[in-house]
Amino acid sequence: MTSILERNKNLKQPVKKTRAEYAEDALYREVWEDVNNEKTQQFLKKYWRHIVGAALAIMVIVCAIQIGKRMYWASKIATAQVYETAIANVDANALANLAKDSRGATSDLALFQSYLIDRDITKLESLAENGHTRDFKDLAKLHLATINGDKMETVEFVKYLSSMDTKKSPFYYTARLMVAQKYLSVGEVDKADKILNDITSDKNAPVSISATAQTLK
Repeated sequence: MTSILERNKNLKQPVKKTRAEYAEDALYREVWEDVNNEKTQQFLKKYWRHIVGAALAIMVIVCAIQIGKRMYWASKIATAQVYETAIANVDANALANLAKDSRGATSDLALFQSYLIDRDITKLESLAENGHTRDFKDLAKLHLATINGDKMETVEFVKYLSSMDTKKSPFYYTARLMVAQKYLSVGEVDKADKILNDITSDKNAPVSISATAQTLK
């Protein structure tokens, strides 16, 4: 068997380049670099306006994003400070103004807090009709149903609270209990009992609501 040493002896040794060949390679590289530099210069001369324009556009976009982020967080901080000050001062007007100037849950919360301070029912009505979030709209409806429930027809009352007739709503059990109480108030005991039985047999029903439903049966 041919040994590794013997096989290595049979391998062709790399041929060393002469000085002339090294000089030729160096000249070739120099020419190639010159050509590339020339092409680069020609490219830059031809498209420099586009390159500068693109660079400026990127810079403007990056700056706008950074400024936008800073303004966004500054606005959030300012809103939080106004809210904290209004709550500390029990200032219903400041909260109402904050509700007008802000959006989403922040606006809804400020308007609801304003109502809790001055008990201006028009704020509840505005929140129920034009609130930004479903939960706060439903919360306003619950309070309005409590205030105006005696004046409403049963069918109207049930329809008014229908948006909460789903377990996805955090007010599902509260609304169902209120509907049952409305049925009891007009003598529709069978309809009330059905709802009360559903609540008391539902293991997910809050303890307080289940206990109230049990006492009404």
